[in-house]
Amino acid sequence: MNNNFIKARLIAMNFLEFAVWGAYLISMGTFLAGVGMGAHIGWFYTVQGLVSIFMPAIVGIVADRWIPAQRMLSLCHFVAAISMIAVGVLAALGHHNFSTLFPVYTLSVAAYMPTLALTNSVSYNALDRAGLDTVKAFPPIRIFGTIGFIISMWIVDLSGWQSTEIQFFVSAAWSLLLAAYALTLPSCPTAPKGERKDLVQALGLDAFRLFGQRRMALFFIFSMLLGVSLQITNGYANPFITSFGVDAAYKGEFFVDHANLLISLSQISETFCILLIPFFLRRFGIKTVMLIAMFAWVLRFGFFSVGNPAFPGVTLFILSMIVYGVAFDFFNVSGSLFVDKEADPALRSSAQGLFMLMTNGIGASVGTLGAQWVVNCYVSNEGGVMVGNWSTVWGIFAVYALLVAVAFLIIFREKKVVKS
Repeated sequence: MNNNFIKARLIAMNFLEFAVWGAYLISMGTFLAGVGMGAHIGWFYTVQGLVSIFMPAIVGIVADRWIPAQRMLSLCHFVAAISMIAVGVLAALGHHNFSTLFPVYTLSVAAYMPTLALTNSVSYNALDRAGLDTVKAFPPIRIFGTIGFIISMWIVDLSGWQSTEIQFFVSAAWSLLLAAYALTLPSCPTAPKGERKDLVQALGLDAFRLFGQRRMALFFIFSMLLGVSLQITNGYANPFITSFGVDAAYKGEFFVDHANLLISLSQISETFCILLIPFFLRRFGIKTVMLIAMFAWVLRFGFFSVGNPAFPGVTLFILSMIVYGVAFDFFNVSGSLFVDKEADPALRSSAQGLFMLMTNGIGASVGTLGAQWVVNCYVSNEGGVMVGNWSTVWGIFAVYALLVAVAFLIIFREKKVVKS
């Protein structure tokens, strides 16, 4: 099969994968605040982390051993779509309460979160079979996932849906498309039948053996600590920027009314930063790349703390969006590639699932719950808008990211390369 055709197929898969998420991930907080559920925003983002503690690992094990990854991808997206449609229908019928919406939403994200690792596995498998270098070939493909995320955000914003339940229907539509498309993707191998396995292998816990390597154990631990930052701006950036509308000095400012468009600059930054990853990984190594990501998170939160949506303060918001590309890509994409290279090929899906568990699972869960506590200490839901001392909130997050960066700098060591 032609290599360009393979890349085009993977591009389409990544586009749809992240379009599903982009439809609601950034704007859901504003919807929840608008229907009086602002105090629960953290839980809706935390649950993405909670299900990532076990779902990617379980689904990855199944994909490694019994059901090819592309078929699991299809099944997961079908379940996610049906559940998200149910969320939209309940919201449209006026069931704006936590006990009704949250369980159904949880089912949807429980099905969706494992697909982030599955799409990586499908991509790496197809590229390997084509004889392509994953470190070089994957980032330009992954860019189109970000483009899909951006386009989905824009559709929701420009259609006036960022504060309505329609965003959930948009997400479901993308999921249904990918569920069908995934069935046509190149088949991924499973473990050979009849192969004798010890208990650890039979339970699919092979990837946890990576913790036996000090360097990998430290990498996963710091990935978890940095993962704390992942969902904070996803959950609170839109409500934060929108909240400026209650102040007469900012009412009517373009980005107050179109927060999604401003935030989408973050994803646009991603598309460029992904292209830098192969160079930075080869030239500087994983430690420097991770440090760059950590300090970028410090700036991401710091600029939010001192900026505003009117000129000249909006330039700080724009800078925050630009550094997000570095903060996210240099951590998530580089980390995924690093794990893929360090793990045995037989553990590819399980290892990716473990990386997801530590970052989008444990890390994001602790981080989002902690963020909700901090936000609720300084901000309140008044008249459908989150108002309060946002500057202190973002300052606290910036200090946390700085402490993690300093600790990583001191503790983590690169693999020593012996030159002949």
